[in-house]
Amino acid sequence: YEGDYGEAEIGGCHVYRHDPSKGTTDQVTSDFVKPNGLAFSPDETLLYVADTGATHLPGGPRHIRKLAVSNEGRLSDLGVFAECTAGLFDGFRVDRKGRIWTSAGDGVHAYDPDGTLIGKIHIPEGVSNVAFGGEKLNRLFITASTSLYAVYLTANGSRRG
Repeated sequence: YEGDYGEAEIGGCHVYRHDPSKGTTDQVTSDFVKPNGLAFSPDETLLYVADTGATHLPGGPRHIRKLAVSNEGRLSDLGVFAECTAGLFDGFRVDRKGRIWTSAGDGVHAYDPDGTLIGKIHIPEGVSNVAFGGEKLNRLFITASTSLYAVYLTANGSRRG
């Protein structure tokens, strides 16, 4: 919930899948503490979900998990993709090569598709979200506590991630 509780209690925070062809919305996860940011790989075979459970639970998760997506939309957990070492991961995006660009307490962290940290863009305040923009999707917009930053990259954002 956000603010006041709604009329229906759903019993926790989950990830849902909406199928517009059937007009149905189904819960597809049940084991996240506080699922937050999410993005698909460029080919949509992987779903990445940030769990910011540490905001509500001492020692709670502060990581991104990777899930395989079947043709039918079912998810299979592939485990923790990356652990946040500075604050929490929140919003993130995927570039065309499947690399993750994620917010963190000290700036933006960039990860290869195998989960290896490949670099950081240090920002003097906590970062909440990132988005690729510009004509070539090579400009990373970074929202932080009180400011908006932008940096040109040699990477291009994925139109789907």
